[in-house]
Amino acid sequence: MTLTLAVTTLGSSHPTRSVLFAVGRGGDPRRHLPLLETLAERGCRVVAPHFDMLASPVPTEEELNARIARLGQALRAHAPKDLPLIGLGHSIGSAMLLALTGAVGETMAGGRFASPAVCSFERLALLAPATAFFRRPGALDTVHVGIRVWAGGQDAITPPDHAALLQTALEGRCAVTVRIAEDAGHFTYMNEPPPGMVEPHPDRDAFLATLTREVAEYVEGRV
Repeated sequence: MTLTLAVTTLGSSHPTRSVLFAVGRGGDPRRHLPLLETLAERGCRVVAPHFDMLASPVPTEEELNARIARLGQALRAHAPKDLPLIGLGHSIGSAMLLALTGAVGETMAGGRFASPAVCSFERLALLAPATAFFRRPGALDTVHVGIRVWAGGQDAITPPDHAALLQTALEGRCAVTVRIAEDAGHFTYMNEPPPGMVEPHPDRDAFLATLTREVAEYVEGRV
């Protein structure tokens, strides 16, 4: 593992695919490190930029556009150009990946965020995705990529209706599959959750082991 210019990269010198990981509001992808290390061990080149924590759970247009630009820069600098590319994101990171596919988001204040260049993802794996940014009609019209969503039934931040929005908006155009874990909360998807969090899942370690296997299989195209 190397940490250079606030980008964690993992993987062998001869990877079979690239994974761009987009972290949530907290900004530190190392909170998901066991998942990312598993992907690297299975032949992926993992590129995971770091960010300052968003000051508010209601981010600004400028903050989100800056994150999108940073993800694009990290991808160009650290991911081999000739490999299949998969996007993996948690929470707001999932919204950033959707923007990188061409979606146009809108903040609560009415500001727009989008990527100046569209990434050619083979598929997206989204954990507890924040999709309320894309409720405006047509916001997801340019998305043409298969998506798998993992959502938590106990998630009060991005509840399962965020996943349902993707299914409804992309129906007939993209394959969107959703897996809802009834006992999981928003931070159950993190190997190192924020301090003071009350965990709703009765066995988070077992949940994360299953999640890691499922995400790895999806990234590899096996399911």
